[in-house]
Amino acid sequence: MARVRDRTFADRRTAGQELARLLRERNWSDPVVLGLARGGVPVAAEAARELGAPLDVAVARKIGAPGHPEFGVGAVTAEGPPYYDTDTLRRIGLNPHDLKQTCEAERAEARRRLHRYHAGREPVAMRDREVLILDDGLATGVTATAALRAAREAEPRRLVFAAPVCAPESAALLGREADEVLCVAKPEDFRAVGQWYEDFTQTTDEEVVSLLEAAST
Repeated sequence: MARVRDRTFADRRTAGQELARLLRERNWSDPVVLGLARGGVPVAAEAARELGAPLDVAVARKIGAPGHPEFGVGAVTAEGPPYYDTDTLRRIGLNPHDLKQTCEAERAEARRRLHRYHAGREPVAMRDREVLILDDGLATGVTATAALRAAREAEPRRLVFAAPVCAPESAALLGREADEVLCVAKPEDFRAVGQWYEDFTQTTDEEVVSLLEAAST
């Protein structure tokens, strides 16, 4: 059984089990669960299994600041316009045009990953369904925002974001994009998602494909 010990999850699978118990407390109507690749897919697989819902994948790629790729100032999905944190751009003296090349490179990678993950399978239909987008954690929220905006284009009845651990401020801001944001924990001393996991080994493409294939059989 998954358990939070000292506010830390053992790994993504047990974090997913803990999040699944939170989600199970709600009544869902025709839900579909999307894991935000890559780390959100093991979490989402546990929730989809618990809810008896189909599992699919969402891909959003972070757009990093020049010279600091880990500092996300925006994100982009395979299709549609990119999302930028305009306050952050203003603060560091950048505009979307400065990031055009990076944006297109990340969009190309998002398309590659979607093609690899779906492996010829059709995406799960989302129109007029309750769609839950899950990740292993919520830090800045840029990739979650891009993923939610892309999913909204599919006209779901309701769009929910959920994660085992969330930065409180980011969770509040993400409420502008999702109909609801659900978190197992929102620690005030949040610094990075990885600090709340004993094992935060990077999820591979192969693991994502395996989980999606297992859920489709």
